[in-house]
This record gives sequence, C-alpha cells and structure tokens, in this order.
Amino acid sequence: MYFEKSLILLNGSDEEEDVERREVILHGHRVSYTEAGAAEGPLLILVHGVAGNSHTWDDAIFTLQRSVHVIAPDLLGHGESAKPRGDYSLGAYASGIRDLLQVLGHDRATIVGHSLGGGVAMQFAYQFPERCERMGLVCSGGLGHEITPLLRVASLPGVDLLLPLIANAWVRRVGQVAGDLVSRLPLVSWPPTLHEIAGGYSSLADTQARSAFWHTLRNVIDVTGQRVSALDRLYLAADLPTLIVWGDGDPMIPVRHGERAAALIAGSRLEIFDAAGHFPHRDEPERFARVLLRWMAETEPARLNHETLRQRLLEHADLHPVTADSDETPPGAADISDQPATRRPAAPASSTPELHYSAGIAG
Repeated sequence: MYFEKSLILLNGSDEEEDVERREVILHGHRVSYTEAGAAEGPLLILVHGVAGNSHTWDDAIFTLQRSVHVIAPDLLGHGESAKPRGDYSLGAYASGIRDLLQVLGHDRATIVGHSLGGGVAMQFAYQFPERCERMGLVCSGGLGHEITPLLRVASLPGVDLLLPLIANAWVRRVGQVAGDLVSRLPLVSWPPTLHEIAGGYSSLADTQARSAFWHTLRNVIDVTGQRVSALDRLYLAADLPTLIVWGDGDPMIPVRHGERAAALIAGSRLEIFDAAGHFPHRDEPERFARVLLRWMAETEPARLNHETLRQRLLEHADLHPVTADSDETPPGAADISDQPATRRPAAPASSTPELHYSAGIAG
C-alpha cells in the first residue's frame, strides 16, 4: 500500500486551498480521491455516478472544505482509479468505500451519493450501519423503476460492441469542435449537465472504462428500467438523518422518486432545486453546499449498530408459525413451486408439531 498526493486548485481560484489529489493502493488496485478541508472536521464522503468521477463535486467542495473534511473517491472503473476486471455491484462499491475509510483511519462518516452513487450510499448504510452517521441522496438511483431511455438502451446486449465505434477519438473530436464553436457564440454556454454527460461519454473511449461502465450498468438497469430498488427497506433509515436533493427538471430520473422516498423515510429532509436538472450540485454548487452544511449542522450523527438494524427488521418482519402438516404458504415466504423437488427421509412421527418461521422480507 502506498500514497501519492498532489495539490489542486478549485473554482478557478489563484489561491491555494486545502485540497489535494491523492492515491492509495487497495487490494492491489489504485484508488484515486480528492481530499479537502480540516482533518478534525466532520467527515463527509461524496460518491459520484456512473461514467462520472470525483471532479463532479469540485465546485461544491470549494465551499464545503471550509467547514468539513471531504473525501471524494473515484470509484473503481471510473476516473483515475484502476479499472480491473471484477465486481462492479453496489455491494462491492460500498465495501470499497468502507475499506478506503479504514485505511485512511476513519471509522464513521456522513455519506452523500449522486445517481448511482446514491445507490452506493444506501448500500453502505445498509451493510455498515455502524459506520454511517448521515445519508444524502442526490437525484439517486434505486428509488423507483423509471429511468432515461438512453441508459435503458445502453444496457441492451450487443450495445457494448457498438460503444467503441460511437466513442472513438474521431467522433469525440468532432463533438468537441462543435461544442467549442457553439460556446463562442454570444450569450451561449454549455449547461453543467451537458458538460457532465460529455465527460462521461468521453471516458468510454478507454477500453477498460467501457467494460466497467457496461458491467456497472447491467447490475442496476435493464431495458425495462431500474432493476434495483431500495423502496421496500427505506424504513431502515428511520434512525439515520437523511437528506434528499433533486433537480426539478431532472431528465434522467424523475423528481417524484425523491418525493416518494422522502415520504417513506421518517424524519428525512427534501430539497428540490427548481432550476436544476440531474446535477444540482453542478447547476447550483454554492446553494447545494449550503444545504448540505446546514443539514449536517442541524442533525446529530447517528450511532447505529447491527442491533439497531435487527430491531428495525423485527418491527417490520412478518413471522408465521407453520405446522409440519400445513399446506398453506405463509405470507412473504418464497415461492419455490418451480424448483425441483428434493427427496428427504421421512421424519419420525411426533405428537408435538415442529415450528418453522419465515420472515416476510427480501434477502
């Protein structure tokens, strides 16, 4: 394991801010991340979305780093981090963040994720409740079925074979020239959302990044929409301070997903940016940072553990005693009628029925 670091400047400032670009080797793979702010401040983890990177937070970090300690990693397969052939599931990403915090000497943090990163944040809170102080979801995936047709089409089998053609250097160069010409027109500027989409598109020119994008996407999206949903277990966040931020004009994931999540998470806070799209932290970075800092200042960090999680699960579990001679399937039990039968030795007769319990929750 080794560390490298370099000073970076944010927001076009000529002054050196307390912001550094660092690298660490974890499990043999390079993990790149931005670190900013005072080491003694509350720790805030910022997680980007699919085909993105940690630089999506740069404008917000310019304000955030004055009050909190910020770490914004490039997820594996993205940005300057390694892009190995491996596991690109939400659980793997959450575990990677846990390992990064551990090696950097941090036990607990507030975690905020955008789009796919919101799904990673929820998975982190689910897997490691004792490490999560607060959770922020920004135009998050995993809160409903609908998603832009662009990503649904991108998940189709065979599209990965076309990506090298549509993301090759010549096509990207033509797009860049056209963008430069448009940006020179009076009163015309590229909105942040287009900058983010263009940056994600450009990253797919790299073979390894393209493979990571494809595997990440197929884990959470198919042609019908989002495959992964946290709606059935959002009640577990009732003890966790939760902030939901959405752009009212989000063309990727509808704002009603955020509104529904806020209704399902007791005590959560919902902030809708009327003039923003899918990247509210880029459209209005100073406002976004102020909302985030106010939320952190006005909420106490959660102190959760696996016993807290167990109690919440038990409150919502549906436990049913099932007698050995019962033909009824308890509500919530898995339907195994299509599975092949397995022969088992007959149980000895008994005057006392054996009790079996089935929890009505997904695994």
